[in-house]
Amino acid sequence: MKESILDVLLYLFEHYIADDADTLHDRDPLQEGLIEAGFTPSEIAKAFDWLDGLAAQRPASGHASVNGPVRVFHGPELDKIDVEARGFLLFLEQHGVLDAHRRELVLDRAMALDQDELDLDDLKWVVLMVLFTQPGAEAAYAWMETQMFGDEPEPVH
Repeated sequence: MKESILDVLLYLFEHYIADDADTLHDRDPLQEGLIEAGFTPSEIAKAFDWLDGLAAQRPASGHASVNGPVRVFHGPELDKIDVEARGFLLFLEQHGVLDAHRRELVLDRAMALDQDELDLDDLKWVVLMVLFTQPGAEAAYAWMETQMFGDEPEPVH
């Protein structure tokens, strides 16, 4: 079975990270658990590299920038991220869930996945994981979590 980085990340997020973000610091037990779950060491290493890339881009402060530059998608981004997912990113930015910095972080992490195409559901997971790691994004994370798992999403304030 061919697993992708996103499959490993989703498993990590659902089984470990969402309950305790500090579990990422001790990767040996995580790797053992992932191997027991059927993931290959190669895919596990790629997922940890993806998480390291996310951690390396955390902002120095929790202050969100408002009214950032307009994003124009090009080349590989247009090929990889479908129209619905790009529209959802714009929606999140217009409603204050993502600022320009976090939008770019989401795009960077989406492009770092080993998938040829990324649909809306995949992008929502990337957004959720990015928001989870960002200081000051607790409300946005909670809204996004409700958007994904709740029956009726709360309005964005």
